[in-house]
Amino acid sequence: MDTRIENNSELKYEKIAWGTSLPVPSVQELVRNDAKEVPLRYIQNNENRPLTNFKSSPESSKIPVINFSQLADGDEDERKKLHLACKEWGFFQILNHGITKEVIQKVKKAVFGFFELPLIEKKKYAMEQDDLHGYGQAFVHSEEQTLEWSDIMFLIIYPLKSRKTMVWPELPGFKEAVEEYSLNMKRVRDEILGNISLLLGLKRESLKEMHGEMKHAVRMNYYPPCPNPDLVLGIGPHSDATSITLLLQDDDISGLQINHNQKWLPVNPIPNAILVNVGDCLEIWSNGMYKSIEHRAVTNKEKVRISIATNMFPADMMELEPIETMIDEQRPSMYKKVKFLDLIKYGMSKTMDGKIFIEYAKEGTIKGHEVTDLN
Repeated sequence: MDTRIENNSELKYEKIAWGTSLPVPSVQELVRNDAKEVPLRYIQNNENRPLTNFKSSPESSKIPVINFSQLADGDEDERKKLHLACKEWGFFQILNHGITKEVIQKVKKAVFGFFELPLIEKKKYAMEQDDLHGYGQAFVHSEEQTLEWSDIMFLIIYPLKSRKTMVWPELPGFKEAVEEYSLNMKRVRDEILGNISLLLGLKRESLKEMHGEMKHAVRMNYYPPCPNPDLVLGIGPHSDATSITLLLQDDDISGLQINHNQKWLPVNPIPNAILVNVGDCLEIWSNGMYKSIEHRAVTNKEKVRISIATNMFPADMMELEPIETMIDEQRPSMYKKVKFLDLIKYGMSKTMDGKIFIEYAKEGTIKGHEVTDLN
């Protein structure tokens, strides 16, 4: 792999180790090699196994849908819908967002094209053990750990100085498609954060400013078909250590499920819609009024499924705590002040399971161990 560093900013960034993750086999290669059975290491405990016959639910149709164009025009009814979506669901889909079908199809084609490369080519862009950037899997800490039925590619897009360019695939059209899509997502991100700022009693730009130099990353997920999807999870239950996440799903393959009122609901894709979810940072800032929601991905026997998650999160050294407008006598602060880098380091030291980042922000001790400064 070419390990040249293009500038001093990237060299400085690489000195920050978010955590460690062990290298694991490619799930895609297991399928390519015509695996007839699920390897033992991927089999979930009985209580974690998905109900793959649970394809739909009447409640799935209630997941809010926001008209982005009306929201951007300042429609108060649409902003109220956004408030209820963040408060009661933590997830919503947006339509009329202005990202063209051509831009969406180009980025999907680019992501699929990368994963279809031979393994020897993809390994040129493999994650290092102390980093999330690149191709592989994250949050793997032991040889006994149950693995997920997926492969990922993780890239930080903005700020430019945080790009680890050596793990950007040298695939025709890949960089251009990802950058064009990401520029569109910046516009969508800013409009959503601006409206949420107003709902929290702040100025429109306040949430954006509270990120510091905001990080904008893309996680590309590849879920191969599984010979027995009842036994595995594409991604286990978790919430996102972001402010918001914007997800592009496959148009015709359902795989995402959210934990709503203690029940797993499938999120049925709407063609060309963007799915948005509240992250842990926004839960902290809103003092729990808006809650990040656990979600997971299930697999199927027949088809490859991809998804593209755009993650928005604060600069490493930004401190998170509930904003003043969300604290009063009836609702005292529910979260301690925590540096975002500490939040990430704590989560990276654990198996991604449930709301581990919020546990860290809420408690002085985690499972009997004193929380200390992780710097």
